[in-house]
Amino acid sequence: MEGRITKQISNDYTVKTKNQELVCKARGRFRNMEISPLVGDFVTIDGENNYILEIKPRINELKRPKIANIDQAIIITSLKRPEFDSNLLDKLLAITTFNNVKPIIIFTKSDLLTQDEFNKLEPCFKYYQKIGYDVYMNYELEKIKKIFKNKVSVFTGQSGAGKSTLLNNLDKNLNLKTGEISSALNRGKHTTRHTELLEIYGGLVADTLGFSALEFEDMSPADIRDSIVEFNLYRQDCKYSDCMHNKEDNCSIKKHLASGDILKSRYDNYLTFIKE
Repeated sequence: MEGRITKQISNDYTVKTKNQELVCKARGRFRNMEISPLVGDFVTIDGENNYILEIKPRINELKRPKIANIDQAIIITSLKRPEFDSNLLDKLLAITTFNNVKPIIIFTKSDLLTQDEFNKLEPCFKYYQKIGYDVYMNYELEKIKKIFKNKVSVFTGQSGAGKSTLLNNLDKNLNLKTGEISSALNRGKHTTRHTELLEIYGGLVADTLGFSALEFEDMSPADIRDSIVEFNLYRQDCKYSDCMHNKEDNCSIKKHLASGDILKSRYDNYLTFIKE
């Protein structure tokens, strides 16, 4: 029998087949093979004894949050409480791009900004749109509803950015738990305790644990460079084909940075990333 893992709590995996949902355990051989089933996996199961027998090949996977076979990552980015963090946003954009997952940006909590604060951030919003990302404000609910159809999406972003709140606003029936923001730590308390695929507007979406730190697992500095999408527009004019856009001379990226074609915070974040 075949199905898809839609929820994981500890060592229990909910598998949805064509006709039913079963809570299954993973066979011990997966541990010996150093493979763990993930939410989103297509699997073969023993429906009588409720064991996962086989994990089908994955299209892609993310390690944080742990999920497989997804079409798009919806990156929830707070503008206030917690404060806008361009470093985390750019890191998530690079990681999802590297893993062949389409990133979509949704900015939250713009209502908490003063007009001056909003005016300072507005060029940043427009820049991400200019370089090809789909960008929404969290109050554009009718537009956001359309992005789910026939897609498997994962919500991700900093703790307290408003992932569960947005999902609740999109579909009141979800009734996901939300939490308060710690003013001392400038981040939210974790309210999502497990990963689960939920049906929403003709697609599936996972609400996952938030996080405040993230590493570039399995990515080389060149991988990070190639995941900064606007660099690919200008790098052909660099003197060296393997230019890292850092200390090299005749670097086209640094010329476009100086002319304002590339957002300075994006370039500064990139330099931080390749040093990590």
